[in-house]
Amino acid sequence: MTMDNVKNLIKRKDDIEEQIKAYYDVLEDQGVGLQGPLVDEEGFPRADVNLYQIRGARHNISCLQNDHKAIMVEIEEALHKLHAREKAKREQDEAEAQVEAMDLQATPPSPFARVDAVTQGSPACGAGLRVGDEVVEFGSVNAGNFQNLQNIASVVQHSEGKPLHIVIMRAGQMTHISLTPKRWSGRGLLGCNIVPIQR
Repeated sequence: MTMDNVKNLIKRKDDIEEQIKAYYDVLEDQGVGLQGPLVDEEGFPRADVNLYQIRGARHNISCLQNDHKAIMVEIEEALHKLHAREKAKREQDEAEAQVEAMDLQATPPSPFARVDAVTQGSPACGAGLRVGDEVVEFGSVNAGNFQNLQNIASVVQHSEGKPLHIVIMRAGQMTHISLTPKRWSGRGLLGCNIVPIQR
């Protein structure tokens, strides 16, 4: 299914609408419309109108309206397919771009901090953080812009109730974690202790 197919369907729809309009014009010219009576008060066919032409026009309008309904369904389905394909293509392009970006970063980004305590029942514990995890990214903070722990504290305060994307290095593997800073029964919004890695 391509955009050209959709354009062709829309052109066919427009043609059908033109034809329907033309037949309506015939009925208007005859002054009977779609429902006007074709017999006089005494039940005889009216002599002042072209019955054959009116019947033909009414029949054709009825058929064309069915065609119109069918083509509208076709157009809707075609657009759905097209959007689905566009979406799939976009996702594939994004995935390829990510793979390229990963290739460019073949040298793994270096961690700048380490988790040295996680309290049971805390948001950090619930998100899956463990003691010994090395932090590669903490929201917008990474090795390139990390100066001190205040950077992390500031991100946490601004993200209360909102999920933070965290990348950690665990046993040589990169792991992505979503951690939402929030109030809980213990201290702070995370319930873990993070220390800078001394280089």
